[in-house]
Amino acid sequence: MPRLLKKEELDMRTAFDLTPYRRSTVGFDRLLDALENSFRAESQDSYPPFDIVRTGEDSYRITLAVAGFRPDEIDITAQQNQLVITGQKTKKDEEGVEFVHRGIAARAFERRFQLADYVEVREASYEHGMLTISLQRIVPESLKPRKISIGSREHVNDDTPQLTEHKAA
Repeated sequence: MPRLLKKEELDMRTAFDLTPYRRSTVGFDRLLDALENSFRAESQDSYPPFDIVRTGEDSYRITLAVAGFRPDEIDITAQQNQLVITGQKTKKDEEGVEFVHRGIAARAFERRFQLADYVEVREASYEHGMLTISLQRIVPESLKPRKISIGSREHVNDDTPQLTEHKAA
């Protein structure tokens, strides 16, 4: 027979204290904030369901099942490494219609995704109740790795050091 867990044990499974890491790290605030937000998000509602797919080395696709919503009832906002998708029904039920069973959700939703640095939303499309958002990581040229040639200092007659490049193999 499985053992029943005490309330304190349940809380320990869902609550993570990252304070010790904050005390001993510098510059990792955004990473630790993202971890704390993801722990909180796990306990939130799972509506609408979604998939995240890697479509290339630096490209991704998020697909949300938003059946029952029209494209004009969905709002997509990208700001400061976060993608927020909200849905709000604007049309009420038809007059004189009585639902025997309502299985298609019509409740409002908000879904948040943390984006890595330099990930940008490329496009969004809606087809057959599925919202698809394409993302691309675009790293600026100044931050991409580059080869550095190795030089040596040679002295000229005027005692001014001159830099001469030697090609690295």
